[in-house]
Amino acid sequence: GEIDTKKCGSKLVSDLAASLKPRYHFAALEKAYYERLPYRNHMVLQETPQHVTRFIALADVGNASKKKYLYAFSIVPMSSMDPAELVKQPQDVTENPYRKLRKEAPKSKAALSAEEEPACQFFFDLNKHQGKKRPSDGKERGDSQPKQAKKPPQPTGPCWFCLASPEVEKHLVVSIGTHCYLALAKGGLSPDHVLILPIGHYQSVVDLSSEVLEEVTKYKAALKEFFRSKGKRYVLFERNYRSQHLQLQVIPVPLDLCTSEDIKEAFITQAQEQQIELLEIPEHSDIAQVAQPGTPYFYVELDTGEKLFHRIRGRFPLQFGREVLASEALLAQPQRADWRQCAAQRPEEAAQARAFRRDFEPFDFSLRD
Repeated sequence: GEIDTKKCGSKLVSDLAASLKPRYHFAALEKAYYERLPYRNHMVLQETPQHVTRFIALADVGNASKKKYLYAFSIVPMSSMDPAELVKQPQDVTENPYRKLRKEAPKSKAALSAEEEPACQFFFDLNKHQGKKRPSDGKERGDSQPKQAKKPPQPTGPCWFCLASPEVEKHLVVSIGTHCYLALAKGGLSPDHVLILPIGHYQSVVDLSSEVLEEVTKYKAALKEFFRSKGKRYVLFERNYRSQHLQLQVIPVPLDLCTSEDIKEAFITQAQEQQIELLEIPEHSDIAQVAQPGTPYFYVELDTGEKLFHRIRGRFPLQFGREVLASEALLAQPQRADWRQCAAQRPEEAAQARAFRRDFEPFDFSLRD
């Protein structure tokens, strides 16, 4: 409380501390003793865990107020530490203060006139492209035109899932909303294995606009109610890796076959066997909070709201989600792990779609809106 932190300190030193990520940062210019809580140097679930930083300010030696000017500690060199012990997070760890300052800092004139890439560095942006204008609400130019809604990006080639695309197998479509649609999965794990897809071209959940995401949520709720009426619970997963259009795979599992805990345990166990780090996302958090647009990932969601997440950094088994669900621990149909081995003839697919559409009709909000 003695130091006005808004009027002291050095931006250059702050930038240096944020870049170097020291384990200990000592300061003495303000002639006061202060030790803040340790702060983390990574974003949880988005970046590889790193060591924490501890900031200690010390008073002048022999000061009249007898403020602390000595700090004794025993430190082991990073090169001699066990990696797991090095990145262990203490219970009182806090968020990185420099990241918070970046968000709160007023934007310079240069920043106001150019687009800031989402992956820009804390101090400067090496990827800045000149000529791209920041979206404006018109106030700075005296323009009274309302802000236009952002359009989804266009596919770079043929897309099997954009509803307007000639490649879409429309006989599998079972419901069409305003922003999303449902379609039976081709070569599904079961006849009621369904996909939630955006009508426009979006690559992943984290790329969705708020109105599209809202309708995805409505379809999830409708499917949960529908499957529960059939004595089933659903498992949803997304693989944002080697795909260009979002596909939310929704697979029903009979309630009397296994519990939600069994399903979660099966995913975690098989992930460990394949050296896949599958982490549980904290309650009331969502994928957009742990993954930036363009980040490859795999995630599982149970109808209880529990979510498991893996940040893909290298190779990833394309059929992992299906393999877990088809395993002996869950659906016990390992022969159906690969969709290409399960594809039916078009007349059979059309009949399954008609049956699903008929049964789902009482739960389909798109028919009532």
